[in-house]
Parts: sequence; C-alpha cells; structure tokens
Amino acid sequence: MPKEDEIIVGLDVGTTKVCAIVGEIGDGGRIDIIGIGAHPSRGIKKGMVVNIEQTVDAIRRAVEEAERMAGAKIDSVYTGIAGGHIKGSSSHGVIAIKNREVSRSDMARALETARAVAIPADRRLLHMIPKEYIVDAQDGIRDPLGMSGVRLEADVHIITGAASAIENIEKSIRRAGLSMIAMVLQPLASSEAVLTSEERDLGVAMIDIGGGTTDLAFFADGSIHHTAVVPVGGNHFTNDIAIGLRTPPADAEKIKIKYGCAQADQIRDSEMIDVPSVGGRPSRLISRQTLAAIIQPRAEEIFTRIREEIEQSGLSDRLASGVVITGGTSALAGIIEVAEQTLGYPIRRGVPSGLGGLIDVVSEPMYATGVGLVLYAVRHRNPLPRQRGSMFGRVKHRMSELMEWFF
Repeated sequence: MPKEDEIIVGLDVGTTKVCAIVGEIGDGGRIDIIGIGAHPSRGIKKGMVVNIEQTVDAIRRAVEEAERMAGAKIDSVYTGIAGGHIKGSSSHGVIAIKNREVSRSDMARALETARAVAIPADRRLLHMIPKEYIVDAQDGIRDPLGMSGVRLEADVHIITGAASAIENIEKSIRRAGLSMIAMVLQPLASSEAVLTSEERDLGVAMIDIGGGTTDLAFFADGSIHHTAVVPVGGNHFTNDIAIGLRTPPADAEKIKIKYGCAQADQIRDSEMIDVPSVGGRPSRLISRQTLAAIIQPRAEEIFTRIREEIEQSGLSDRLASGVVITGGTSALAGIIEVAEQTLGYPIRRGVPSGLGGLIDVVSEPMYATGVGLVLYAVRHRNPLPRQRGSMFGRVKHRMSELMEWFF
C-alpha cells in the first residue's frame, strides 16, 4: 500500500506549452523532481486565456503525463501568471512602533498601511513584496524584528493583474479537476529556480523570454525592486520566419529550434537548410545566414526594449551581477551575444539547479517557471498539498521539521 508523501506541483500555463512539474521533499530537505508533463498550449495568447476549452484540455493532458511519471494523483497545484496585463508599482507605509521595539504585529501593520492603495475594481492584487524597512530613518533593513525605535516604515513592491485574466486561469484549472493553492508571478517563480542569493544581493536583472511575452524582474539588496513585461516573445521569431521564408508556422517553429541563430556572423556562408513551402509547392534550399538575418533584428528589438526598461527603472547602476536570461527562447544560439552587445552587462543563461531526482531532464531554461513554482511553494511556507504514491517512497519528516531546512 503506497504511503502518503508530501509533494508539490507547479503548473506553468504558458503561451506555447502547459507544463506540470511534480516535486517531492527528499531526505535531508532536498527537493526531488519526480514527474514532468508537457502539452502544447493553443488556448493562451500572450499569457492570457483566449479559449477556455483548449486551455483545459492542455492542462489535463500535461497533468496526466506528470501523474504517470510520478506515480501520484495530482489534486492541487501552484500556478504561474504572466502577460501584458501585469503591472508593478511601489508603495510606502508608515506606523508608530508600539512599546518602542519592533514586533511581528508592527511589521504586519506597516505592510497593511503600504497596501492601502487604490486598486481599480478590474484588477487584483497578486503580490506585495517588502523591498526594505526603515526604522527611525535607518534604511536598508531586511528584518527589523526586535529593533528599537519609534517609527517604522515599509517600502514595498505591489504587483497586480487584470481580474478577468486571473479568473480565466482559475476557471481553466477548476474545469481541469484541480484546485489552485496559489497564483505566482512567473518571473518571480523563475527567479527561485535560476538565481543565486549572491546575485539577488548584488543586484541582477532576470529576463524570462516566453512564447508571447518577455517578463522582467529586477533584484537588488536581496529583494525584488521592479517588474515589467515586454510584449514580444519567442512566437514573434516564429512568425517572422514563417513570413520571411514563406513557410507554414509549424515548420517555421521547427526551423527556429533546429537551425535558428540570432547572430548572422556566427554562421558559415556554406551552411544551407531545407525550407518547406506552402500550398504544396516544392521545398527550397536557403542559406542559414538568411534565417539569422530574419531572427537577429527581432532579438535586437527585444533587448533594446529591455535596455529602455532598465534605464526607466532607475536600477541601471545597481545590477552588479548583470543579467540572467531564461525561458525557452533563451536557448536560441547567439542570443546571449546579442544581449551582451545591446545591454552592456555580463549575461548568463539561467537553468534550474540545486535539485535532485530528474534534474537532468529539467535542466533546461524552458522548465524554469515550473520548477520555480515548486521551489516558491517550499521557500515561502505555503501549505503543501498531501497527495499519494511517490516513486521515491521515503519516510518524511514532519512539516515543521522540513521547513527548518529552508528557513
């Protein structure tokens, strides 16, 4: 008879794919990836549901595949959200400290004061993330608990999303027979999987290039300071290729993955590729440099817009760790070089790390959000759903003991 094990499921509902990642807390507090399921997503456009039934079908198929691999029944998930409707803003709260020593209740009141901003009826609060606390004009404090003072201030980053977009994702998950424990901003989740604590402390920009959008999250002094969305993603490369080479979109996607390069000067003149035509016409041979000449301007556009966002954020001189690029499109050849030339920062490609189990399978940028959702659930003390039948079958510690490993 299978034992009950603590497992966590991250559900990445993206523009190009729906991906379910099943994680289990193993011996010594290690997180093991024990199941992966993915299915093409046809009901999502630029991070927003445009067809409920197609989205529900993709969720079901991805979850069923993950269940078979993990040997577990999935009932509840943590899901990510992104898209052009996401907005980030800053807020500030000020309170008088009771008893001249900062308590948990004082911190909660300061955050509640900062939260008291007018959020339109058509928007919903997703996250309120403390950037820093200030005690009697002493700034840069991450945890003021126990400090003496008379005035406590909280500087926070507030993230909201369109209520309709959030509700459509929730509805799709419910119709797929699942319950949603929490909804997490996708770049925030991805950062859990690909960033180090040192990078967060020194300052880093994380760029998640998805299918429909490119999501940005800027960190400094260990906390998130700015979020933004660039409405251009991997699908735009595919559309450019389909139009430029006059080939069906499905073939354009395959060509992008297999032969795509964002820098034409990295390719030899002699390299040729076979390109299918439309309307039953015969395929053609074209230079791979021609393909790169189509891809490179779009890559330069994305990073030019990101550079503008960095400058507008006021954090351009605080990104000592440079930039980390993740998401499926970050695997495109030459894109790191284009990013370095356009942004002027050191760049690295971010892949999930620090995990056990099927780590060799998920060590790809395309799995950053799904894995990050699992890590976010553990590291932020959200209650973990109890589900059945893990392949690892190890006896677990009590939840309170497990959490001590991470906090």
